[in-house]
Amino acid sequence: MADEWACVASVLLAIVIAHAIGAEMVSWAAFSAFVLLKSDIAETLVRGVLRIVGTAVGCGLALLVVPYAAHSLPLAMIAAETVGAIGLYGMLTARRAYAWLLFGLTFEMILFDKIERPDLDTIHFAQTRLLEVVAGTLACTLVSLAAGALAGKRWWMDRKPPPDRMRWHPHAARHASQAGLAIAMLPLLHALFNLPELPQAAVTIMAVMIVPVAGIGASGFVPVSRRLLHRALGCIAGGALALVVLILAQGSVPVLIAGTCIGIIVGRHIENGLPKVTYLGLQFTLAVLVVLVPDSYEHAAIGPAAQRLLSVFVGMAVLEPVLLAWHFVAPGRKVPQGSPAAPNAE
Repeated sequence: MADEWACVASVLLAIVIAHAIGAEMVSWAAFSAFVLLKSDIAETLVRGVLRIVGTAVGCGLALLVVPYAAHSLPLAMIAAETVGAIGLYGMLTARRAYAWLLFGLTFEMILFDKIERPDLDTIHFAQTRLLEVVAGTLACTLVSLAAGALAGKRWWMDRKPPPDRMRWHPHAARHASQAGLAIAMLPLLHALFNLPELPQAAVTIMAVMIVPVAGIGASGFVPVSRRLLHRALGCIAGGALALVVLILAQGSVPVLIAGTCIGIIVGRHIENGLPKVTYLGLQFTLAVLVVLVPDSYEHAAIGPAAQRLLSVFVGMAVLEPVLLAWHFVAPGRKVPQGSPAAPNAE
C-alpha cells in the first residue's frame, strides 16, 4: 500500500502547487503527478524531465503552426497527421520515448482546442499547460525523493543502463502512420459534422496505439482494440465512483478530497495487482481526477467524465476503421523476432 499512499500524496501536493502557481486546469497537474510516480526514483526523475521537455517542445511548435493550421482545413489535417505520427513513432522506438509522446500529445491538444474554440488564446493556453505539467512533476519529484529518503534508498547508486536505441522499424512506422491518418480525419469530420471532443479524441488515438513494437506484427488491431476497451471500461467505472462521491458530498470539499484519495488508491491497486488490466486501472483513476479535481470545488460536476467517455468513443469510431481496413488488407505479414518492446505508457 505504500505506493498507493505515495500516489495520494503526490496528487494532493500537485493540486496545492497548481493553485499556488496559477495553473488553470488543476486536474491535468494531478494527472501528471499520478502517472509520473514510479517505484524507481531515478526513473521518476527522468520521466519528469522528459515530460516537461516534451510538453515545452510541443507547445513551442504549436505556437508556430497552430495560428495558421487552425484556419486551414488541409493544413490542419497535414499538421495533425505529421506531428501525431512522429510523436507516436518516437514513443515506440526512441530512447527518450516519453518526451516524444508528450511532444505529440501537447501539439495535438493545442491544435484541436483552437479548432474547437477559435477565440482561444493559444499563447495563454500553452503557458498554463506547461504550468500544469511543472506542478505535477514537481509534486511527484518531491514525494518520490521523500519516500526514498524515508525508506533509506540510495537510488543514485543503482543506476540502470539506458535503453538501447532502436533503429528504423517499418512496423512501428506503419503503426504510427495509421494513428496519424486517424488523427488527420478529426479536422475533416469536425468541419463536416461538427464532431465534438477533438482534443481528447486525438489523445485517445495516440494513447491506445502505444503497444509493444514486438506485438504489433501484421496489424495492431487486436492489442489496440483491447486498450480501447480498457480505456472505456476504466472511464465508466471511475466516472461511476466519482458520481457516487458527488452525490454524497453535496458540495462538501472534505468529502470530495476523500473520494479523490479512495479513487487513487483503488486505481493504483488495480494497476499494481492486476497485470492484464493495468491500463484499465490508470483510466479509472484519471476519470476520478477529472471529476473530483476541478479548477474550483464549487464547480465539481460529472460532466468532464462524460466528455472523456465521449472522446473515447469518438477516437474509437475514427481509429477502428483504419486499423480494421489494414487488418484485412495485409493479414500475412510477420514482425521480426526479437524486436524490442515499447513502454506501455499513458
